[in-house]
Amino acid sequence: MASPNVAASALFNVNGLVAVVTGGGTGTGLMIAKALAPNGTRRVYIVGRKANILHEAARSIDQDVVVPLPGDVTSKDSHFEMAERVEAEYQAHVLEAPMEDFTQTYAVNTTAVNHIALAFLNLLDAGNNKGNMGPDWRSQIVATSSIGGFSRLKGASFAYNSSKAAVMHMIKMMATAFVPYKIRCNVLAPGIFPSDLAGGTIANLGPGHGGVFEPSFIPAERPGNEEDIARPILYLTSRAGAYLNGSVIVVDGGRLGTLVSTY
Repeated sequence: MASPNVAASALFNVNGLVAVVTGGGTGTGLMIAKALAPNGTRRVYIVGRKANILHEAARSIDQDVVVPLPGDVTSKDSHFEMAERVEAEYQAHVLEAPMEDFTQTYAVNTTAVNHIALAFLNLLDAGNNKGNMGPDWRSQIVATSSIGGFSRLKGASFAYNSSKAAVMHMIKMMATAFVPYKIRCNVLAPGIFPSDLAGGTIANLGPGHGGVFEPSFIPAERPGNEEDIARPILYLTSRAGAYLNGSVIVVDGGRLGTLVSTY
């Protein structure tokens, strides 16, 4: 198998790149911007004197990626003005994300899990009292987290990864707190599976020829599928997993082992 360092997906990978293209509104510069924008770049700033042409070019490509940067390439003062704008916008994007966005990530990934679990406690208790699943098969909360909760991968979302770590710890706390009520709490931590969230990762980082990932990315050489979720969830919820409480089941094809992580 070819080394991942010389694979086309590695050699031509521009994921996360911030590019400044002079003359980006027309001609060769425009062609360069069109090549960079759909292939993973974070931002492509296109430079030119005529703002209307730059805006038209951005609209024709992708305004979420391509940013008009009016300026005069023959003026040193203009050079510094353009550089300051790029620096300010990039820092704002990376370091100064709105507090509301961070909070909303926690609201969905952590706070909501807490409140939903509490809302169903009476029903979980009633299930135990009825005992229709047997004396050793107790009601259970299973939360879906992510291997992101263990990962310290550079460039990953602080909000997403820390919120997934938080939900894992919260469920472990619930496993302890709910012992008197005989309610178990466990966590499923998937890796890369087809989803809206993982779609970009799957498209940009794999699969290569024949739908296969490099083993250095996922040792199993593929993303997960429905069967890969079905097996652990049936294990957790069936009599086979009845003795589990406060556990985290990682289902990732070995992906976490390739990352800098805390697992």
